[in-house]
Formats: sequence, structure tokens, C-alpha cells
Amino acid sequence: MAKEVVKKIKLQIEAGKATPAPPVGTVLGPAGINLQEFCTKFNEVTRDKMGDVLPVEISLYEDRSFDFVVKTPPASFLIKKAAKVNKASSQGANELVAVITEDDVRQIAETKMPDLNAYDLEEAMNIIIGSARNMGIAVKGINEDELIKQAEAAAVAAKEQARREAELEKLETQAAEAAAEAEADETDEETDETVEEEETEETESEE
Repeated sequence: MAKEVVKKIKLQIEAGKATPAPPVGTVLGPAGINLQEFCTKFNEVTRDKMGDVLPVEISLYEDRSFDFVVKTPPASFLIKKAAKVNKASSQGANELVAVITEDDVRQIAETKMPDLNAYDLEEAMNIIIGSARNMGIAVKGINEDELIKQAEAAAVAAKEQARREAELEKLETQAAEAAAEAEADETDEETDETVEEEETEETESEE
């Protein structure tokens, strides 16, 4: 009879470098998993993939035993690794941060095939190209020119937007200053009227 799974835990851990320290210990410790046993097994299984960050799904059973499945690295990790960048674009395809080759895409697609919803390598490559595009990473000879033009257009649009915002801020400042001056003038007029009234009262009192 198969053991009943009572909990599934998902983590991303650097291959061959799992330790009982956080985040592994923080997540698995409270679940009652033997940390040293898990780390030893994970490191043995993933030692040949050193340098990669690997998603792992851990199944915990009623008797506190466990097993786990190591999946392929996230596509974003593999794309950044191929592009030799630490961060993707914060503006998506509107900012070009790197260019990779079609061979890079093919290798990533081959690696990710087991976890992609793709029927063949070509479809998998299209998925990777789309992911790279959203990260601001172009594929040489496929969409590099397109992304360069899009990034240039976005930069021009951003500059124009910044100019408009600065102009609007200037107008708002001028309006605020004008309102303050008008309020000050109104206060001065009220003060003058009060003084005149007091002088009139004093004159009448003397008479």
C-alpha cells in the first residue's frame, strides 16, 4: 500500500550546496524532515549541476519519511546565465539588456523540455524566445533588430513623458505660488480695512 503524502514543499536550491541553514532549515525543519539526510541526498543527486539553481518538490509522508523530485532550472535563470547578466530588464521588452544566440535558445529549450508544455523542440524554443523577450533579452538574428527599435522608441517616449511631467510640475508650482500671493494680498487688504475701521472709530470717539 502506497504511503499517504501529507504535505508537499517546493524550494529552489543551488545544486550541490544544500545545508541545514536557512532557507532549507527554516522551511523543512518545522515539517519534521531530517535536514541532514535531505541535504546529503539532494547534494549527491545534483552535484553534476553545480552552479545552477534547481527547483525541488519534496513529498512528506505520515511516518515523516520523504522523497523529492528535482526539476530543471527556471527558464529565467538559464536565460540570464546564457546572457551573462545578473538581472533582467525592469521594463520588459522596452529595455534591451543583453543578446543571446539561437544556439543558446536551443540548449535552454532542450534542458527545459521535460517541464515545458511543448510538443517539440521548435515550440519549446519559441517559448524560451518569448520569455527572453519579456526579460529584455534579444536573440541574435531573430528579434534583435526589433527589440533594439522598441527599446529606442521606449526611451524616446520615456524622455517625452519626463519632459511633460516636469512641465506639469512647473505649472503646478506656479499655480500654487500664484494662489499663495493672492491669499497674501487678500490678507493685506483685510488688514488695511481693519486699520481704517479702527482709525474711524478712534476719530469718532475723539469727537
